[in-house]
Amino acid sequence: MNKTRLEAFSDGVIAIIITIMVLELKIPHGADLQSLKNLAPKFISYVISFIYIAIYWNNHHHLLHTVKHVTGSILWSNTHLLFWLSLVPLVTAWAGENHFAKLPVAAYSVILMMAGVAYFILSKTIISVHGKDSVLSSAIGKDVKGIISIIGYAIAVPLAFVFTTASILIIVAIAFFWLIPDRRIENRINENE
Repeated sequence: MNKTRLEAFSDGVIAIIITIMVLELKIPHGADLQSLKNLAPKFISYVISFIYIAIYWNNHHHLLHTVKHVTGSILWSNTHLLFWLSLVPLVTAWAGENHFAKLPVAAYSVILMMAGVAYFILSKTIISVHGKDSVLSSAIGKDVKGIISIIGYAIAVPLAFVFTTASILIIVAIAFFWLIPDRRIENRINENE
């Protein structure tokens, strides 16, 4: 099976996710700084989530670039990832609307953790289909970066109930961790071409 439909579907879902998030930002009801200040928590949560969705889109692009053929297991693993990403607009709006209260931040952390787990599963599924000597397998190895991220999110969940700011800082730190371009897959693809 060709991967073109998988890429097109995934790109479409990710575009819809971003669209839903931006539509949650309402136009301020005034023309003063206080009106903008009231929008700040929603805008901050949107920016963090937009960065996360962009990170997933970029890494997903590289991940699918390694795929030679698509199987049912890859399709379902990809759908599993898209499911968790599709919940990002909900927790983004909830966290922003409630000024980063404990439960919304914990829920946000859970969704990011589950998206991280789903991405890890998708990676491992692609490796199982294409073999231990595949481009992806040699590029990511044991995927320490992915595992560290999942552990960070898991720590952020209970921490949100005790020290919410620390939970948010973990979420932001992991985003910065992934913003640093991960050239493992790209380098391995270039070596094989």
